[in-house]
Amino acid sequence: MLTLHALDRFFRFREHGTTVGREVVAGLTTFVTMSYIIVVNPAILKVAGIPAEPSLVATILVCMFGCILMGLYANRPFAIGPYMGENAFIAFTVVEVLHYRWQQALGAVFVAGLLFILLTLLKLRGWLVEAVPQGLRYSFAVGIGLFLTFIGLNQTGIVMLGVQGAPVRTGELMSAPVLVAIAGFLLMAVLVIRRFPGAILVSIIATTFLAYAAKIAQPPAHWVSMPPSVMPILGQFDLRGIASWGFFPVVLTIFIMAFVDTMGTLIGLSARAGFLDEKGNLPQIERPMLADALSTTFAAVVGTTTSGAYVESATGVEAGGRTGFTSIVTAACFGLALFFSPFAAAIPKQAYGPALIIVGSFMLAPVAKINFNDMTELLPGFVVIALMIFTYNIGVGITAGFVLYPFFKLITGRQREVKAGLWVLAALSLMFFIFYPYT
Repeated sequence: MLTLHALDRFFRFREHGTTVGREVVAGLTTFVTMSYIIVVNPAILKVAGIPAEPSLVATILVCMFGCILMGLYANRPFAIGPYMGENAFIAFTVVEVLHYRWQQALGAVFVAGLLFILLTLLKLRGWLVEAVPQGLRYSFAVGIGLFLTFIGLNQTGIVMLGVQGAPVRTGELMSAPVLVAIAGFLLMAVLVIRRFPGAILVSIIATTFLAYAAKIAQPPAHWVSMPPSVMPILGQFDLRGIASWGFFPVVLTIFIMAFVDTMGTLIGLSARAGFLDEKGNLPQIERPMLADALSTTFAAVVGTTTSGAYVESATGVEAGGRTGFTSIVTAACFGLALFFSPFAAAIPKQAYGPALIIVGSFMLAPVAKINFNDMTELLPGFVVIALMIFTYNIGVGITAGFVLYPFFKLITGRQREVKAGLWVLAALSLMFFIFYPYT
């Protein structure tokens, strides 16, 4: 049986200034915040023809696999799960618009995962990440924070997408769902200000039961159920279409979107958690990168889409998570969700949406470290932040920054400030924009 001493020695709690209790709360908080993917991911992939019930199991299995890897191998408090942007790209663009089969799309995910593994083992991914200038790294953190905020505002109904006129508009602020969300936000803000232990998790749970009482969400009819079978989608990825030139843009887009999403998320979360060294680098970055590479490959095998570090991990970081034990707790929660998926699915967006807004505010601090007096630093960072939010796509913002940063340095005669790896990223990013299937 594992003792507290053995856990401390393995995860290095004291070295990271944390405790078992704090890590447990952090892991629970991360799970509750990202538990919506148990339902949302299968719902999106159903559009592509992937059966919903096996897809739910695949989603949970990938989260468990990735979080355990992240916890035991990388010892970082970052949860892994299927990316929301990539699953929508596969469902609505690759399958619905381009008319490829979902099995072929998963084949592209599998190939991307193998490429990630190879690049990570060769330490090329780490080399590329180290080439990213600090100004861009800070913009990743700020952009992700505002991206989370926008998601939270939309999930809670405080801000709604406009149909005509303005692209966004104020929601029905006096409606019961929005009032419950506002109450959850205020409760969470008060507890955070007063430094209440587990403030985010406590607020999410309290708001969930408030939503039940207000009848804007339904408690689960059954709290426990046996998980459905994953066999209908297990190992169904198809590699036969990968070699065709017409499929190249799909593979390239999936690869670059996942690459930059993971890079930006890891750097952004690490900046907030205080993991970056004095040069702005994440020590042993190959470890969390290998965890997400293996998770992406595993995801294609079990029947779901590209996976990697989740921005919602920021809630666990804010709850005090500093080691991989946070990820292990999150993995255990996903394991239980196989049997308690009705309850996990019954946590309404009015409960977890406020957490995304609060965490978004926490991630704004790095903006002060961007050099506002140097336009070759400010403009790329600004574009990263703006495009992350307004295109609703982390990958688009990051790739735009990779293109603009060396371009501005070049036209001002300061190309020596650009590392070789960033030129590689700029070339890949240009290919992303050229070949992206905009239809």
